[in-house]
Amino acid sequence: MAESGSESTLTVVLAGAVNLAIAIMKAIAGVLTGSGALLSEAAHSVADTFTEILLLTALRRSGKPADFAHPFGYGKERYFWSLLAAVSIFASGSMFAFYEGFSTVFGERTEQTKPIVGYVVLALAFVLESVSWLQAMRQVRGESRAQNRSISAYLRMVDDPAPKSVFFEDSAALIGLVLAFLGLLLHQLTGSSLYDGVASILIGVLLALVAWSLGLTNLRLLIGSQADPVVVRGIRELLAAAPEIEAVVDLQTMLLGTDLILVCARVDFDDTLHAADVERACVRLAGELQEAYSDVHEVFIEPVPRTDPDLRAAVLARYGDIATRYGHAD
Repeated sequence: MAESGSESTLTVVLAGAVNLAIAIMKAIAGVLTGSGALLSEAAHSVADTFTEILLLTALRRSGKPADFAHPFGYGKERYFWSLLAAVSIFASGSMFAFYEGFSTVFGERTEQTKPIVGYVVLALAFVLESVSWLQAMRQVRGESRAQNRSISAYLRMVDDPAPKSVFFEDSAALIGLVLAFLGLLLHQLTGSSLYDGVASILIGVLLALVAWSLGLTNLRLLIGSQADPVVVRGIRELLAAAPEIEAVVDLQTMLLGTDLILVCARVDFDDTLHAADVERACVRLAGELQEAYSDVHEVFIEPVPRTDPDLRAAVLARYGDIATRYGHAD
């Protein structure tokens, strides 16, 4: 858990430093060349820089220990600040790119000057962005392998938005640089600024898609997503295998933050057990769950009768047909 946080911090800091340097170069090149696409890319890098600041804030604040006001800790703050980062990409980067693109396409024709400066800056930016992208890819690949998942499956299920945000940003940055290069080149070859404007609009669309994807990820996590289905299945099997438990009636999990899982289980204990036996079983099972799954942070086990009609109805209403398939309401 600590190692993952350190890796995320390195990924974010490296991306932020790279984006700041690139933003300055692109802005200067955009002014010198008169390229709307380059100015859009400068806004893109500025937005990415703000994004990294927000992600660093997320990493720092989400690590605060639990207190009286927040007994489950501050883990979900990571999702809030990461959501603001997604909004920043759209508001600062995408909107400016759209403005620059439509102004170039429908406004007065602009003359291109010193295109060689733009090519040099784009080449340097591509190299620097590649360094940041490789670090993000290294983290994503390493964590996906550790979870025995493909990269695409890992990115769908990830509970740490930082590496996904940087990976998506850097991937969009590399694509955006190619679009800016094509806009600059076609403007030079044809003498028409239309291509430069179209490149800016495409960069705006690209950033909007990235912002939307990251926003949906953080929305899912903020409203209380369940834990990894593989972990949930393992928790259910561990509880069901306990000699004191006759049936797992209901199992609910929620991500309290990155690598922090809340487990709430309703189980039907053997009716021959005494109260003290149930208490000891609850304590033992909580320890076994935390030992088997390091991400399990809090465990609540409630003894209930599996035949209770109201409870059964509530479980079936929540899970539907899946309830019977996975034994939620046996």
